[in-house]
Amino acid sequence: MRCDLLTLFPSAVEPYLAVGVLGRGIVAGVLDVRVHDLRKWAVNRYGQVDDEPFGGGPGMVLMASAVVPAVRTVASAGTVAPHVVLPDPRGRRFDDAVARELASYPRLVFVCGRYEGFDERAHELLAADEISLGDFVISGGELAALAMLDAAARHLPGVVGDPGSVAADSFTSRLLDHPVYTRPREFEGLGVPEVLISGDHEAIRKWRLKQAVQLTFRRRLDLLARGWAELPEEVRRLAAAIAMEEGTLWPPEAPPGTGAPSR
Repeated sequence: MRCDLLTLFPSAVEPYLAVGVLGRGIVAGVLDVRVHDLRKWAVNRYGQVDDEPFGGGPGMVLMASAVVPAVRTVASAGTVAPHVVLPDPRGRRFDDAVARELASYPRLVFVCGRYEGFDERAHELLAADEISLGDFVISGGELAALAMLDAAARHLPGVVGDPGSVAADSFTSRLLDHPVYTRPREFEGLGVPEVLISGDHEAIRKWRLKQAVQLTFRRRLDLLARGWAELPEEVRRLAAAIAMEEGTLWPPEAPPGTGAPSR
C-alpha cells in the first residue's frame, strides 16, 4: 500500500513512521509512506496557507486554494488513483471495520487539517472520505491520520509479525481483549490465574473467552449489542450467563439496526 500524508508539520509525523508497526511495514516494503509539506502549495511567497474566516470568528482557516491543488498534485503522482481521507470531527466514526476498509485500498492520501479546519470548498471539491477519530478535539489531523494508518496497516499481510495477534486484538471479534500475564508469577501479593499455567490449552481458551466477554459486558455493552445475532453461540451463552450472575436483564434495549434482539 502507498500512503501520502499532507501536513503543515512533517517533522511531527516522520519520527512515528520510523518505529513500531508502521516502521516494520515500511522496511518490509509492504508500506510506502510519503510525507508532503502543505506549505509547498502556499498561495504566496510568504508561505501562506491559511487566512481569517469570512464573517469573523476566532482562529484561522486552511485555504482551499492551497489544499485542493496540493491534493490533486499528490494524487496525480502515481498510477493508482488514491482514496482521499480528511480526518474531520463531522465525519463517520472510525473503528476496526473502517480500519479494515482503509486497508483494502491500494493507495491512501491523508490531508491533515489544523486551526479551524478547511475552507468548505475544499470539502466540496475534494469529495474526500471524512472520518472522525472520536468526539473530542485535538490540535490537528496528524495524530488522527497516524492512528488510522496504524490501525489499517495492522490488517496488511506482512506488517505484524504474528498474524494471530491481529485476529485476537480487541474489537476484531467485537470483544475487548482478555487479561494477559507474564513473569513473575506473583507480584505484590497478586498471582497469575492457575489455569494459565496449567498447560490445558482448551481450559485456557475458555478462560480467556469468558474473561473477554465479561470485560466487554461490564465496560462496552454496546459492542455486544451491535450485531448480537452474528456473534458465535458460545459468546452469546457466556454473555447470558454473566447477565444472570449479575442480575442484569439481557439483551439490553438497543436502538434499531444494532442487531440486538428485543426483550
